[in-house]
Amino acid sequence: MSTIRPFKAYRPRPHYAGEVAAKPYDVLNSEEAREEVKGHPLSFLHVGKPEVDLETSIDLHDSRVYEKGRDNLQKLIRDGVLKEDAVPSLYVYAQTMNGRTQYGLVGCASVEEYWNGTIKKHEHTRKDKEEDRCNHVRVTNAHSGPIFLTYRDDHEIDDIVAEIIRQAPDNDHVALDGIRHQCWIINDLGLIEKIVERFRKIPNLYVADGHHRSAAAAIVGREKRDANPHHTGSEEYNFYLAVYFPASQLNIMDYNRVVKDLCGHSKEEFLEAIGRDFKVTKASTQVRPAEKGSFGMYLDGNWYAVTASARLQEETDPVLRLDVSLLQNYLLDPVLSIKDPRTEKRIDFVGGMRGLGELERRVNNGEMMVAFSLCPTSITELMAIADAGKIMPPKSTWFEPKLRDGLFVHFLS
Repeated sequence: MSTIRPFKAYRPRPHYAGEVAAKPYDVLNSEEAREEVKGHPLSFLHVGKPEVDLETSIDLHDSRVYEKGRDNLQKLIRDGVLKEDAVPSLYVYAQTMNGRTQYGLVGCASVEEYWNGTIKKHEHTRKDKEEDRCNHVRVTNAHSGPIFLTYRDDHEIDDIVAEIIRQAPDNDHVALDGIRHQCWIINDLGLIEKIVERFRKIPNLYVADGHHRSAAAAIVGREKRDANPHHTGSEEYNFYLAVYFPASQLNIMDYNRVVKDLCGHSKEEFLEAIGRDFKVTKASTQVRPAEKGSFGMYLDGNWYAVTASARLQEETDPVLRLDVSLLQNYLLDPVLSIKDPRTEKRIDFVGGMRGLGELERRVNNGEMMVAFSLCPTSITELMAIADAGKIMPPKSTWFEPKLRDGLFVHFLS
């Protein structure tokens, strides 16, 4: 049984939506965020990354950062930029990128279902990142960026959403990156109950993106429960902001790798070493892998098609048979001595939105020595790993388009 709970969202008035909506806090560093907010005083980055309004030397975990985020959020409300909906509602949130649209339902997920495993995870979280988001939630008293959840398709939910989007959207804007964002409000009690009841028949939800936000919401929710002697389970802190997408609509892009050096190997020695487990063929154009077990490699101005041997592709473990695992376990680790990609400074990761040209650029300018392009991890693989209670390797999935912060805000009380 899964929960989707209506809530009274604080949302930007329609004519402000395009100025408020911002990229998630974790896809921009502080320098990029400072550039992004220039000329955009209403950008929700002032809430999600409030260091943009403080001196550049400030520690990102300084209490003043979180306090500034709280103050900026309250100012958006006082100035009438964000307005609370009159009644608890659900919402449809649509994103259109490159002619393709995905439709999600916005509501609140259950903290208890996070802890009991109804909401399944596939990534480890880092304590420092958890604590950063916990502090943000504690000080702002709000979930200001939604968690990206997915579920196995349900035709009845699809039919309800299809009927809702026949109406004109409440908010509709195209962001500077060309991605269109639309919102429909669902405040009909009968329709809300139909959706809530249907989700009760869905056995599990999956965190697609936003593991640190999920963990922070669950941790703070439990803290507030333990501190409340009159806890009932219906308080807002027992729930957190999420967008629920049917699995078939999600777009996972490739998450590619670049490495600074060949670990002391000459080019010839390196090619010979990887030839033990992979077939390597020089290519005349960029290599974007089209099937599992195949990779592109850019080295010394040339592209290569790299294919894992049949032996490697016989792996049955859902984690070990991932392309990111094959590359890590049979090439990056044994040949390039990348033991732990979470901590190793010689490797970096490039999201598919940046294209294969970004791999070439980083090698051609001397910053990196070799680059690898991968097939995207599939949503089926993600769910299989979560169902098995296993953890995916780091940087296995890159979802696009990203959910925008600021279009929906949920307060804990």
